[in-house]
Amino acid sequence: MVLVESFMEILERPTIGAVFVEIMMFLGPVWVAFLLGITVGWIWKPKWASWKNCKFDFSAPSSPTALVPSSSKGLGLTERQSFHASEGHTPSFGSYVDTGSEIEQFDSGPSQLNGLPITDEDLEHLWHLVERKDGGPPWKHMLDRSTPNMSYQAWQRDPETGPPQYCSRTVYEDATPELLRDFFWDDEFRPKWDDMIVHAETIEECPTTGTMIVHWVRKFPFFCSDREYIFGRRIWESGRSYYCVTKGVPCPTIPRKDKPRRVGLYYSSWFIQAVESRKQNGQLTACEVLLFHHEDMGIPWEIAKFGVRQGMWGAVRKIERGLRSYQKSRASDMKISHCAFMAQVNTKIDPENLKSMEEDEESSGSEVQVSTAKHEGSINIPKLLIIGGALVVACTLDRGIIPKALLFNVAKRFGNIGKRASPRA
Repeated sequence: MVLVESFMEILERPTIGAVFVEIMMFLGPVWVAFLLGITVGWIWKPKWASWKNCKFDFSAPSSPTALVPSSSKGLGLTERQSFHASEGHTPSFGSYVDTGSEIEQFDSGPSQLNGLPITDEDLEHLWHLVERKDGGPPWKHMLDRSTPNMSYQAWQRDPETGPPQYCSRTVYEDATPELLRDFFWDDEFRPKWDDMIVHAETIEECPTTGTMIVHWVRKFPFFCSDREYIFGRRIWESGRSYYCVTKGVPCPTIPRKDKPRRVGLYYSSWFIQAVESRKQNGQLTACEVLLFHHEDMGIPWEIAKFGVRQGMWGAVRKIERGLRSYQKSRASDMKISHCAFMAQVNTKIDPENLKSMEEDEESSGSEVQVSTAKHEGSINIPKLLIIGGALVVACTLDRGIIPKALLFNVAKRFGNIGKRASPRA
């Protein structure tokens, strides 16, 4: 009603020029707030967030469950991969080093690790995530994109406690599991494709299991200071499939500092295996990577989720470019780095234990559901951006034409629209 009365007063001006001037004064602050929001949003855009050649599809697949395949079913493997925990504890697996490898042995490096921060319990947790039997909430579809040499799908979920969790499935054509395994571990090559890495150092390592304690510093856009990561990582191998566990661990030898801020809660783990190529030639010439990731960077989770949505596809494309560059370098007899060498020191899993574990899980009937809610034509409107825009407009209006309470009420309604567009499962 207030808006209508104000607009009618404008129309009652004696001349067209006066009406035009009043309308411009009426709508001017709104346009200023809009342009300010566009400018701030563009400045916040990280370098790895690219919209080039990105055609977004806001529809979810009819059955997301089918798009996050079980690692042990339907992928043409001769062995079903799961592991058994007999009598309530995870079995102990023997470790091995490929003695037939022609890799140069390193005489010097990080200090030897005392005690293993990554254990068989972490392997069991990753297996449950891969098999969608971890007991967590349903996954919600986020993204489905592809290039001639890669396909990518992503999901997200919000646990009752803790930061948002992400799951992605990437299939790389003409790549091997061993190449992907070494690529993700190779911190010496990473700065060539990951411009967010400021510092990467291996602190400790175990030459028997391949376990490593790694120190990273990553840079972020100006509104977020650099972040420090200290994490342990370890790889289990079953045939040509790899369970790669990475999680944050304490490190008394490197004390916390005010800057860079340390990320305490960090989890980023992969399952890697060979799969059939999209060429459908019956050959396992492609490689599938299932990634499970979450971290608490110390910023509001809704802002973090918005940033991930905007930059996800650009980051995935950057990883693929780095992989292809790494592939060419390895093909040209590039000297293997120490990190890549450690990636080849794995703990071997007994396939019989894998089969027994899956049979136990199937008999219990526990499986994590994946949300099948469709988002056709829906766009998730970031509530923070809308309310922030309303704040800017309200602060610029000093003529009293639009009451500030009304603006915040309208912003809240728009925020609820965005929320309804992506219902929780």
